[in-house]
Amino acid sequence: MAKPQALVLDFGGVVTRTLFETHALTEEALGLRPGTLDWRGPFDPASDALWRSMQADEISERDYWKTRTREVGQLVGEDWQDMSTFVQRARGADPQAVVRPEAVRAIDIAHQAGVRLAILSNELDLFYGKSFRERLPLLSLFETIVDATYTKVLKPDPRAYAMAGEALELPLSSCVFVDDQTRNIDGAIAAGMLAVHFDVARPAQSYAEALGHFGLSLS
Repeated sequence: MAKPQALVLDFGGVVTRTLFETHALTEEALGLRPGTLDWRGPFDPASDALWRSMQADEISERDYWKTRTREVGQLVGEDWQDMSTFVQRARGADPQAVVRPEAVRAIDIAHQAGVRLAILSNELDLFYGKSFRERLPLLSLFETIVDATYTKVLKPDPRAYAMAGEALELPLSSCVFVDDQTRNIDGAIAAGMLAVHFDVARPAQSYAEALGHFGLSLS
């Protein structure tokens, strides 16, 4: 089998740390008492009923974050209707502070080895705001960003993966896709991609697995 040619990454959770991991930063930025935010998603599913509903496909990922956005806005006495307000208020003016160091290392290794890079996201600009990517130099290494904020086609719809392949002008079998949501991984496999389910609790291990498909090492 020929070696794959492109690494296609989800953004939130894979390139950046999840909002679950940065509760302390969020609380500090918003002036909330430490420990106020107690929903932990994949880090403690038993204590997060809304997350379990999302994992059971009873609600969408966007529905989950719409609810959390409204809740956090209410905590600071404001009416937040869109996720970008939450993310931008919680993460402040320094995007680099929430980027996973493992992501920086893995992306650099892949780039230096000539692996083509792409982002396939359901909500990069919707959640983070367009200015976020403009202030993140790391994204200049990606030759294409397919963002459902604009395409309106959400993973795991097969058309989303096809758009990434078309943008790269590669067959999907030549792409390694990395995402932290099982449903999106299942969709990628069904579309013909190699896929790595990103474990947000073990980012180095997940990136090592992804690079391994190209004969590369994270170390």
